[in-house]
Amino acid sequence: MLRVATGIRRRVLRFTLRNNGGYLSQACSSAEILATLYRRSLRLGESTAPADPPRFVGVPGAALGRLPNGAGYNGDPDPARDRFVFSPVHYALVLYSTLIEVGRLSPAALDQHFNVDGSTVELIGAEHSPGHEVTAGSLAQALSQAAGIALARRLKGETGRVFVFMSDGEFQEGQTWEALAALAQHRLDNLVIVIDANGQQCDGQLEAVGHVEPLADRLAAFGACVREVDGHDPLALDRAIGKRKPGAATVVIARTDPCRGLALLRARAPQLHYVRFTSSGERAAYRQALARLGSADQEG
Repeated sequence: MLRVATGIRRRVLRFTLRNNGGYLSQACSSAEILATLYRRSLRLGESTAPADPPRFVGVPGAALGRLPNGAGYNGDPDPARDRFVFSPVHYALVLYSTLIEVGRLSPAALDQHFNVDGSTVELIGAEHSPGHEVTAGSLAQALSQAAGIALARRLKGETGRVFVFMSDGEFQEGQTWEALAALAQHRLDNLVIVIDANGQQCDGQLEAVGHVEPLADRLAAFGACVREVDGHDPLALDRAIGKRKPGAATVVIARTDPCRGLALLRARAPQLHYVRFTSSGERAAYRQALARLGSADQEG
């Protein structure tokens, strides 16, 4: 899992260098979380989607009917298998890198298809993007959608769980807390929330913009079964994800470092949301960091 996490960071840094822009701190904070989910915690089937991502053909509607979406990369929606809902869709680059590292998506997704007209591999993921089951932006909508999926699965007698990956900034949104109240009301213990708690949001440090702590206590007050762990420790993550309490959703607060594995980013703090290079010297320093991450291709 640590190899996968390093590969995620490497791919996102390589992309950021090549395109002079990328959601780099999100890769640094969430790499071990996503590696753990895909390598150990999630019960997924084999991908049913093409390794080279298909072109965008439209959104579901009366004219086009039901179209395939990005969830195919997570396998068939088998009743006994898990479903994965990806909430912070600006992390899409990190998810694509994860899918590549675990063999569910071709490297061509980033090398040839990313943000090209007509591609499903978009900077901000949507329901047609690889690995995405729902269109989750604006932030904080996905938990409500996942709660509906979890309730429907329980009513149908399905045994698989519904996982939601979230960012801690989403707990500044009222809809998140409304969804948590609904989880408690319906006792949806087949739902697992994993939070990348990196202390950052688009305007800087989370606590300087909107207070969310003590997050664990607040979540417990909403009836959740809460575990707080080091988000860079795969074994601790997997153990916490496996904890269950009858009648309560499981919430794992994964405390993470938005500069993990890339100390150069600390010079930009607290403005870490999106990285663009400001000088040739800075770009050269990040190229050297890419080399230290073991990239076979240092193009940028």
